Amino acid sequence: MLEKIRKGSLVETAIQSLRQAIESGDWRVGDKLPVESDLSESLGVGRNTVREAVRVLVHVGMLETRQGDGTYVRATRDAGETLRRIARTQLADQLEVRIMLESEAAKLAANRRTESDLKLMSDALDARARSADHLEERIHHDQRFHHAVVKASHNPALVELYDYFSHGIGETIERTEKDADLPEPSQEEHELLLAAIRRGDADRAGSLARALLHPSLRVLQSGAKV
Repeated sequence: MLEKIRKGSLVETAIQSLRQAIESGDWRVGDKLPVESDLSESLGVGRNTVREAVRVLVHVGMLETRQGDGTYVRATRDAGETLRRIARTQLADQLEVRIMLESEAAKLAANRRTESDLKLMSDALDARARSADHLEERIHHDQRFHHAVVKASHNPALVELYDYFSHGIGETIERTEKDADLPEPSQEEHELLLAAIRRGDADRAGSLARALLHPSLRVLQSGAKV
């Protein structure tokens, strides 16, 4: 099940070996891990190394240590590692995820937004417009607007999922704003999306949210830019 560690950082390699065993299904959620001495022998490292690797995987939520009982598998994915893998994917893949999340969020927001939600979105867009000549500020306020739209969906699961992908989403916003080869969504397009949400037109809001990113996605998918 576990390969002996022969080189590299012992703790980091032990973490990776344990993570791979969990992700591949060698241990499933709810399974109890072998005792520390057995893991130490299987990996070919000291018990202190095993103990530290387990602590790290407990911290990221993959393992759970029960006092006086043992260590159990809590989840099959390391959230931090998943985010790193997302960051290594192609921009086109990340844009597809953004389109799915943001178009559904916009549709829900059109039906559920409150006056407070509308003010958050409007304030963010006003600030985005004022930052037309300051790229970093415009990117920041662009992110504020999209997060406000998702928040206005009033779907806690969607909000959590969007926040989970927020780093990758922020990178796609930055790249579409900075990359001259990628069409940049205009202020007017953002304002039209807000107007659709304001008047409660869910279908139009979803369509406009998709339209913001489809031009960039088409460029990437055409092979013009990877």
